[in-house]
Amino acid sequence: MSIVENIQYIENQVVSKGVTLIAVSKTKPVEMLMEAYNAGFKRFGENYVQELVEKYESMPKDIEWHFIGHLQSNKVKYIAPFVSLIHSVDSLKLLQEINKQAAKNSRMIDCLLQIYIAEEDTKSGMTEEECLAILQPETLKSLPNIRIVGLMGMTTLTDDETQIKKEFRKLKDFSKKLRTQNSELRILSMGMSGDYEIAIEEGSTMIRVGSKIFGGRIYQK
Repeated sequence: MSIVENIQYIENQVVSKGVTLIAVSKTKPVEMLMEAYNAGFKRFGENYVQELVEKYESMPKDIEWHFIGHLQSNKVKYIAPFVSLIHSVDSLKLLQEINKQAAKNSRMIDCLLQIYIAEEDTKSGMTEEECLAILQPETLKSLPNIRIVGLMGMTTLTDDETQIKKEFRKLKDFSKKLRTQNSELRILSMGMSGDYEIAIEEGSTMIRVGSKIFGGRIYQK
C-alpha cells in the first residue's frame, strides 16, 4: 500500500476508538511527508532536533509537529518556537528549560511526562515518584509556560505480548490515578508500529507509528 493508504488504514482502525495517530517521520525525506500532507494528514513525529527544524523550515506551517525522541536541554531553544507537543520529558530540569524557552517565545508548550515502564536500560523516563513530585501544585506554578497534558511510555523490546501488556497496563493504571486529580492529563501516548494494537487495548489515546506508514529507514541523521 502507499503512504496515504497506510495512514487511512490505521486511522480507520483507531479514530473510532478516540485514538490519535502520529506519523513518525524520522529519517524520511520531505517528499514522503508531503505525500501524506497533500492527502490531508498533518501530524508528524520526529526524534532528532536538527532534522525536525529542517523539515519545519521547508514544509507548510499548519503542520502539527511532535517531538518524540530524547531531548537535550541545550537543544530545546531550536524547537520551542513551533513544536506542538513534546512527548519525551524525562526530568524536572528539562521541563524548566522548556518553560524558559516557551516564555522567550511567548508560548505555552504542551508536554507529556515520559514514565519508565520497560525492563531494559536503553529506555529512558522518570519514575512514578518523580512524576508525582513534578505534578505538585507548587512545582507546576513555577512552570507557567508549559502545560502537562498526559504521559508517555515505551515498553521493553520483546515479542512477549504478556510482558508488553503488563507494562502498558501499569502505565494506564498510573494515568487513570493521576486523571482523578488532574483532568488536563488526558493524553496517554503509548504504542508504536509493532505494538499499537495492544497499546490501544490497554488504553492508549495516542499512537506513534512510523515503519507501518513509511516503511524502513531512508537515511540517518
